[in-house]
Amino acid sequence: MKYKYPALPACLLLLLLSLAPLTLPAQGSGLPLGSPAYDILGRLEIKTGLQAPFHSALKYYQRGDVAAFAMGIDTAALSLSAADRRDLYYLFRDNNEWLVTSRYPIRIAGPRELIFSDTLMTQIEASMADPRYIMREKPYLGFLYPTPANMLEVNEKFFHLRVNPLLNLQLARAQGDEELVFQNLRGVELRAGIDDRIFVHFNILETQARFPDYVNQRIQRDGAIPGAGFFKNFKSEIFDITNGYDFLNGQGYLAFNLSRHVGLQFGYGRNFIGNGYRSLILSDFANNYLYLKANWRVWKLHYQNIFAELASESNVNVPEDQVLPKKYMAGHYLSYNVLPNLSFGVFETVMFSRENGGFELQYLNPVILYRTIEQGLGSPDNVLIGLDGKWNFLRHFQLYGQLMLDEFKFRELFLDRNGWWANKFGVQAGAKYINAFGLEHLDLQAEFNLVRPYTYTHRDSTASYTHYNQPLAHPLGANFREALFIARYQPFKRLFLEGRFIRAEFGEDAQGENWGGNLLLSHLSRQQDYGNTVGQGVGATASILGLDVSYMLAHNLFIDLHFFHRKKDSEDDKLDLTTRYFGGGFRFNVARQRMDF
Repeated sequence: MKYKYPALPACLLLLLLSLAPLTLPAQGSGLPLGSPAYDILGRLEIKTGLQAPFHSALKYYQRGDVAAFAMGIDTAALSLSAADRRDLYYLFRDNNEWLVTSRYPIRIAGPRELIFSDTLMTQIEASMADPRYIMREKPYLGFLYPTPANMLEVNEKFFHLRVNPLLNLQLARAQGDEELVFQNLRGVELRAGIDDRIFVHFNILETQARFPDYVNQRIQRDGAIPGAGFFKNFKSEIFDITNGYDFLNGQGYLAFNLSRHVGLQFGYGRNFIGNGYRSLILSDFANNYLYLKANWRVWKLHYQNIFAELASESNVNVPEDQVLPKKYMAGHYLSYNVLPNLSFGVFETVMFSRENGGFELQYLNPVILYRTIEQGLGSPDNVLIGLDGKWNFLRHFQLYGQLMLDEFKFRELFLDRNGWWANKFGVQAGAKYINAFGLEHLDLQAEFNLVRPYTYTHRDSTASYTHYNQPLAHPLGANFREALFIARYQPFKRLFLEGRFIRAEFGEDAQGENWGGNLLLSHLSRQQDYGNTVGQGVGATASILGLDVSYMLAHNLFIDLHFFHRKKDSEDDKLDLTTRYFGGGFRFNVARQRMDF
């Protein structure tokens, strides 16, 4: 059976555009999730103490904000190392269409204030006139790579375009595995702006891959490849691969500035909320999804709405000629920068599905508490609330954390404390230490995550906090505790080292049981009402050690070496599994692809 869905997001989009003023400031397309620029921006926020024009928990950042922050640091009376200056010029090269905001002033708080207010030049004209805009004397073939970061550039008075290839070729040999672990990703990325008002971002990725054994087990359980959608089997005579996967994926959106402080985005992709390696609120672990996003930015506030159409199943169990069953998410997040180094955020979301496949129109209200609406509808849906915060201090440290509340009763949680099943929540606590022990560009991070059993689940399993059979928050779903440690070091200009250690304790389900870790199961099938503890069921621990070495040959072109070790120790000896491999490859304009769960 096929379902019909109302074209409400498109109608709302057109309505808002019709109300937009004609002269607007520009902030540009977004910085892709996973970009090394996020680590650079995070450490610069901590080190400089300057107020950034973006709210760090809301990712992705807009390229105009990234360039404005970098320029503010570059012109401020600050003591920066040579490595910090290299980081700034990496940001300038990567966002060269935003080196100057000429029509409207940009102000960065600090010892000096940077203001551009020349109204005679358009955005791209002003950027090209800035000395930070670096052009090659002789582009390849006369037109390829006119600047270090972009294969193709078009710079007209009211239009700019950037086109870049995407490539990730990785090979590894796993211990005890006759076939290679590999990834062959190819694609193209495009971003453009029109009239300093309308922006486009698009990428398309074709991937063939063979994953380690523990990832294959996850794919078999969920019927989905983490971070991907439709897939088919793949065989390769060249690499002697018989059980790989072939999948096509991509992202794209149109972004509009509706006013000086309000922007709208309609697209297909992912989002991330948080300051940590993980997020218990919204992460980029699941497949891309269709969304309509509004950003309201004024004073010290950033308010974001996301209305998304999700898939309640993967394609594995749905016939090829049928549309995947749909469900929906409506969420909002309010971030408040109390001080340049202190911020807090409040998040609320509702997950729901309807028999007729339609969107519940009442959830389009952008400001009301969703719990109020949900109760007015008869409480049929899954509402979650989250809190988020960070504090930078002493120009070296950051503390951050999250609290996700699904549902709980005060008496059951704090007084009786009998392990009631519906005390569903998650907690994150983390710390970062940059230039650790006085060593330039040695950055350390520690993080702890805990999620109670049955968190993110609902009596209607289609309303669980998932998309395409994948968690929308932490990769482990629920019923776990996890500690992770990350060290990043850049000893030389082009050499990057990273090590990470992750240890997780979690509970799995025996055949026909539900102990609260699998988000695809209804909490009505729970094993017990009381006595529920984190890690219940078939207890297991997983320890991960990852070491990565990368050398940057040219802008965003890396040679990689990596070592990975994962050991799972289960109470059921048949579920024990050790995975170890060593490999390497090339990446071009692509972030590292990791399966750390």
